[in-house]
Amino acid sequence: MLNGVYAISDEVLTPYKNLSVMLQEACNAGIRCFQFRDKKHKDNEIQSLCEELQSQCQENNVIFILNDRVELAQKINANGLHIGKKEDKYPYAPEELRDIRKSFKGILGVSCYGSLELASQAKMLKADYIAFGACFSSKIKPNAKEIPLQLFQQIEGIARCAIGGINAQNVGQLQKVEMVACISGIWVGNISDNIYNLYKNWRKA
Repeated sequence: MLNGVYAISDEVLTPYKNLSVMLQEACNAGIRCFQFRDKKHKDNEIQSLCEELQSQCQENNVIFILNDRVELAQKINANGLHIGKKEDKYPYAPEELRDIRKSFKGILGVSCYGSLELASQAKMLKADYIAFGACFSSKIKPNAKEIPLQLFQQIEGIARCAIGGINAQNVGQLQKVEMVACISGIWVGNISDNIYNLYKNWRKA
């Protein structure tokens, strides 16, 4: 079931030499999903790392999701695949998403930014979850446009993921959200405390 805190890697905040140890602490603290995001390397350069991280996630009952690498996700039989922009195109065309859904049998998530139209399209094409964001100002993506948080209440029948600037201080503002995706909100500072406080403050909402 798609719910809970969703951790996303970052090449600066989670350097690959430390990633396995950091991921284990996050798993122990209760994350439900982990997305590996890499924008610099070729598939063959990170395949073995992805396989190791997926095995680690499976051992901890955490869903491993690969960001935007359709062919690699199929090759390693990834638990999940997250689709955002295709290079400089915005967004993926419906026929491209349809083809991905047909060929990829794992969990499929789609970035919908601030668009209900994209979310409805993803739902129609049988994606497993949609992500809206940025919910708050984000240091990771400072130019990302913030969305109205009421957007989450305007679509049902698909798991909803909030992303963008989320931390333990603002997570309580999110409602009608099954998952909260965090980068700096998890990895900066004490990982276990961050995740504990995310859950604690989110559940008060």
